[in-house]
Amino acid sequence: MRLLHTSDWHIGRTFHGVDLLADQARALGAIADLVAECAVDVVVVPGDVYDRSIPSADAIVVCNRGFEAIRAAGAVIVATSGNHDSPARLGAAASFAAAGGLHLFTSVAAVDRPVVLPDEHGSVAFYGIPYLEPETTRAELGVPQARSHSDVLHAAMARIDADRSARADTRSVVLAHAFVVGGTATGSERSIAVGGVETVSLSAFGGVDYVALGHLHSPQTLAEGVRYSGSPLPYSFGESSHRKAVWLVDIGANGLERVERRDLPVVRGLSQLTGTVDELLTEPRYCAAEQHYVSAILTDAGRPVDAMRRIQTRFPHAIHVEWQRPGGNPELRYRERVHGRTDSDIARRFLADVAAEPTDREVAWVEKALAAASRDEQGDAAVPEELWELPA
Repeated sequence: MRLLHTSDWHIGRTFHGVDLLADQARALGAIADLVAECAVDVVVVPGDVYDRSIPSADAIVVCNRGFEAIRAAGAVIVATSGNHDSPARLGAAASFAAAGGLHLFTSVAAVDRPVVLPDEHGSVAFYGIPYLEPETTRAELGVPQARSHSDVLHAAMARIDADRSARADTRSVVLAHAFVVGGTATGSERSIAVGGVETVSLSAFGGVDYVALGHLHSPQTLAEGVRYSGSPLPYSFGESSHRKAVWLVDIGANGLERVERRDLPVVRGLSQLTGTVDELLTEPRYCAAEQHYVSAILTDAGRPVDAMRRIQTRFPHAIHVEWQRPGGNPELRYRERVHGRTDSDIARRFLADVAAEPTDREVAWVEKALAAASRDEQGDAAVPEELWELPA
């Protein structure tokens, strides 16, 4: 049996406010093409199908069309809910969807009730562990003392192991949405810790032929048969160096036989550019980034006016602009910067940081304003008329 392991679709997610539905539709189309090209039997999606618990109507349309394309390409789909999905909403039509080849695991009660699919060597049992929040699942799992993700996931795996032991000669695949020790976060994942410890140990999955993990957004191998596929698209500029991929997994007569990485096409690249506005708009070396999503760090001496609009004349998909004044130290904390300084020094430094070095006239105006404010606090002076308006 051939599996394709993908995860963390996050359908409906935005990127710095930009709608990604068109990009996500193209990514799902590429997955469906791989299903057809590689004769995949089962596509597994361990969590975060949607980006939010109540997805938009457009997000539902894109997701359903992706499911339909994968089914039309010849694969059955097995999916779980993640920490972004609503288990109740994703699983609302699970029984009906299963009749069409879409099997959804969204409840604790179903963790030890696998989907059993046949191949030429017998049967493969697919177990789905949705995202398990300790506070809300520990009672149902029979571990009322549980406080950590490790506690509840081990309890879920104990149920799965009991069912596996009763199925002689049946190979097994487990889908789990969790942060397993040894994995590396990319920065675009939402923390799954709400009190307690969020990580779980690799040893929890002993004896399973293949473990398809979801939650972390880059392809990772924790053991030969325990892997993260990552998300099909980058969801932060921290992922700009990642090549998105899926795993092709062959389950043979005696269990796991082979795993092959297949890179997904780049829908739109990410670029982080640094320079003055004029440099970014004119330098030939930035030509390759013109159709990328762009994050621009501007190094102009003064804060540029209308910077985003100007940058987008060359980079229409620029989505983030930040000004870093040359010579400044963005790592220095504000308290340390103002410690021991007079009010006049602080005001002058503020003007220099947000605009440019203040002129003598501006400094004089600031000092008059500070003096007037000091007298006003003592209740013995009103603000002079010359301070009612800013200098021209």
